[in-house]
Amino acid sequence: MKETAGSGPRPEADQTVRLEIDATEGSSSIRIGFTDQRLTAHGGMVVWSHFLKQKSFRSVLRQHLPHRPTSPNAYEPTDTALGFLGGILSGADKLSRVAWLRSDPAIPEVLGIEAIPSESSLSRFFNEFTRTTTEHLGRLHRWAVEQLPCRQEGYTLDLDSWSLLHEDGHQEGVAPGYTRKGIKPCLRPLVAALAEAKMVAGYRLRAGNTACVNGADEFLRELIEGLPTHIRVGLVRADSGFSSAKVLELLGSLGRSYVMSYALRRPVQALCRHDDSEWTKTEIDGLEVQEVEQDEVGRRLIVIRQHIKTRPDCGGKLLIDAPGYKFQALITNLSSNYDPLWIWRRYNGRAEIENRIKELGDQFGIKRLTCHAFAATQAVHHLAIVAHNLCVLLQRRLGQLEHCQLQTLRWRLFSRAAVWSRAQGKPHLKLAVQGEAERHWWRQILAKLSAPPNCNAVASLSA
Repeated sequence: MKETAGSGPRPEADQTVRLEIDATEGSSSIRIGFTDQRLTAHGGMVVWSHFLKQKSFRSVLRQHLPHRPTSPNAYEPTDTALGFLGGILSGADKLSRVAWLRSDPAIPEVLGIEAIPSESSLSRFFNEFTRTTTEHLGRLHRWAVEQLPCRQEGYTLDLDSWSLLHEDGHQEGVAPGYTRKGIKPCLRPLVAALAEAKMVAGYRLRAGNTACVNGADEFLRELIEGLPTHIRVGLVRADSGFSSAKVLELLGSLGRSYVMSYALRRPVQALCRHDDSEWTKTEIDGLEVQEVEQDEVGRRLIVIRQHIKTRPDCGGKLLIDAPGYKFQALITNLSSNYDPLWIWRRYNGRAEIENRIKELGDQFGIKRLTCHAFAATQAVHHLAIVAHNLCVLLQRRLGQLEHCQLQTLRWRLFSRAAVWSRAQGKPHLKLAVQGEAERHWWRQILAKLSAPPNCNAVASLSA
């Protein structure tokens, strides 16, 4: 490949470079020039910006930020936070990569902010948080939940904990803990999600050496009691790490139904070893159940066994002295009106929270978004989750793309090349959209966004 400068001196903006590309048959050349036009690779973010304006999100955000500008030249804190959110949606998973958007001259105007903050500005912003103020920031999750509609049957609240690996171990709170890769330096957040809405309702960062259940009862109490009055929790689901007496008693005292996995300790193992006469067949071939009678507080212990040959991909645990089967145990306070098989199926729906965790880690950057200070890291994570929840609300608003993950939204909607200009003092954004079918899709998106909430006047969109 050869590079040849254009002939004669020219103004910098007009200089061209010719690339001569050798091919197997013949050759071709591409003239490369430069332009001062305000171009953006993220023109579709105007949809996001307009949606936030409709929600008066800047005002909401200002109420939850502890910062105030320290000088007339300092960035408005809300601009810093909004710039960070825009960076997350654009694919950034580090503070330094959020700052890369500064090379896009039009993106601040598309986002409606003064400027994209630098990495140092972002670091100062997040390092101002304390453990107290991060809790206040976490109330933005409640604000997002308030936007959801009431469900007559209530929402299912899933609770989980996972390990965020940090091999360098330089961040506060990083400590050796149990992970899928063995004992590794990590953080151990708690997360709660509303399954039907695919929305995160609560989040708490913890040190890596924290046991799964530590602080879970306090976390659940604050979350459930702090939910908006029209958001009712109909069922709580969690794995065996949370089925402690303390958590179960709390949920019972709050009048909440629950179904949780239960550890296969010795008394449960004794049930697993019962002969065939103790097991009840179900409509699912190879799956049988037995149940221990309710105790004085109405708890039921349900044991499930699955025949490995009949159901080779089934979950559960093996017991050496009960070959050929995998076993699960569930504990619940649901009444006997609910069939054990129905309860087992409802519990298995808990896997939905694994999708939220994976999405937060891989697409909203939580795996890599860290600061040295523990409170700063928690604040970064809270805002990343805010970005996730706002995406959920945007999808509901459009009545489209509701089952898409951020990666699809990014490439289908947000990452659209555009030209930003002003004509007669008014901003003008020209999206690079070719083909009438694609333009029609965009017209529908923009019409839906402009229509009053819950308006059915705009036809449903095809992905």
